[in-house]
Amino acid sequence: MIDRIRNLAARASGDIIELFEKAPDRAREFSIHFDGLLFDYSKTRITHEVLEALLEWCETCEVAAKRDAMFAGQAINKTEGRAVLHTALRNLSAEPILVDGRDVMPGVLKTLARMEGFAEDLRAGVVQGQGGRVTDVVNIGIGGSHLGPEMATLALAPYHDGPRCHFVSNVDGADIHDCLQGLDPATTLVIVASKSFTTTETMANAATARAWMAEGVDDPGKQFVALSTADDKVADFGISPERIFGFEDWVGGRYSMWGPIGLAIMIAIGPVRFREMLEGAAAMDRHFREAPLPENMPVLLALAGLWHHQGCGYPTRAVLPYDQRLGRLPAYFQQLEMESNGKRVSMAGEPLDLPSGPVVWGEPGTNGQHAFYQLIHQGTQVVPCEFMVAAQGHEPDLAHHHTLLVANCLAQSEALMRGRSMDEARGLMAEKGFSGKELERQAAHRAFPGNRPSTTLVYDKLTPRRLGQIVALYEHRVFVEGVMLGINSFDQWGVELGKALAKEIEPVLESGETSGKDGSTAQLVEFIRTHRG
Repeated sequence: MIDRIRNLAARASGDIIELFEKAPDRAREFSIHFDGLLFDYSKTRITHEVLEALLEWCETCEVAAKRDAMFAGQAINKTEGRAVLHTALRNLSAEPILVDGRDVMPGVLKTLARMEGFAEDLRAGVVQGQGGRVTDVVNIGIGGSHLGPEMATLALAPYHDGPRCHFVSNVDGADIHDCLQGLDPATTLVIVASKSFTTTETMANAATARAWMAEGVDDPGKQFVALSTADDKVADFGISPERIFGFEDWVGGRYSMWGPIGLAIMIAIGPVRFREMLEGAAAMDRHFREAPLPENMPVLLALAGLWHHQGCGYPTRAVLPYDQRLGRLPAYFQQLEMESNGKRVSMAGEPLDLPSGPVVWGEPGTNGQHAFYQLIHQGTQVVPCEFMVAAQGHEPDLAHHHTLLVANCLAQSEALMRGRSMDEARGLMAEKGFSGKELERQAAHRAFPGNRPSTTLVYDKLTPRRLGQIVALYEHRVFVEGVMLGINSFDQWGVELGKALAKEIEPVLESGETSGKDGSTAQLVEFIRTHRG
């Protein structure tokens, strides 16, 4: 099947703009509306023939059956023998979901209720610090325990009416040092997010935060909350049982902001709006489960990605939100995609015969336009772009800013498609008085190849519900891509080796004993020991 897709990509001729000229209704035919969202993939070289082949590939891989298995609680994470049920965390209908014959929903909803009670009491001043009302919350985690809450809290800034939220992840001491500067231990709550309560970076930062807290309060443990299942280790840290919020092993880190890992989000925006975010994600879940594949937004987003990377051979994908508050979304999707689908073997453990996930990167517009769009427009590599933008902003008195923002977003996708021909560039340079060889030279610098693909996701306004929909859309996109590539999107063994070696190197940095290490590592250790002071 992949050979057919590649043959279609190789045979694709003409410019994207010509597809619009041949089919005036192309924009409608290659887009999909769902509940306040519009996904437009018409500015790609996907044709009806290509789409038919992609959908056939999708059906051959039994995407629908495997999707249903995920939602039913089957152990689709086969390398770890686990179900994949982050969707259960937003199943507010309480529809039963069985894992090994046990309905997990009563536990999910009980934990959600406990989170809501704690968050509301904290926001209302019923739960206080040892110096009075809590003014600041510091979330300590890494990976999904950090990126999800940080991304969503920033995205939903217009809805903040709780304590200020801060986020620490890096084991670099500068991260926690700079975060704690200016905060009052007596009015600061620290959330430690680690399922095992052993994550090296998180626990190093937690210990530093506890030492800092001990300088300002009598009982540091009372200023902490744990998002963990390791009750004994949490107790040893000094955190009481009512301050522990646990979650099951069928919730992966990069899919976890919908449950206890999202406590900081809930504290910032309140339980009602947090539920709105869950409802948005649940709406996308229902759409993904119920919509026919040709009308299914996550499926079509996935097929566009597979067409560009596995079919056309474009190695990277740019995520370009035209929304300053979605500044962390590219990094969030980078982890979601690259940790999930950055694999080299199939479910059966055999080497893959096609590329796995692409490199995902990006920045918010319009900042990116003055950084890397030069390469996107005129570079030698084609970079498929995924634009997203809201029809309206949150600042009505600055509506003219938003109009300029949207205009830039739409203009960039059009410019990527249209480009500028040499004839057009010659005309511009002739008007400036150039002629002969110099005209040709100057025109060459100003010509754009065009024919560069992009998709655009438009939504009415960035609300909690819309954010929930967008994140769930991309989660399901990653799932579909993983199924069609024949890989397990829900483990991450690639992060383990470096962590293990770091534990070996840590004592080497103290002792200087590098026997058994390669020459490069030994040299680096020697230099660092010599210059640490």
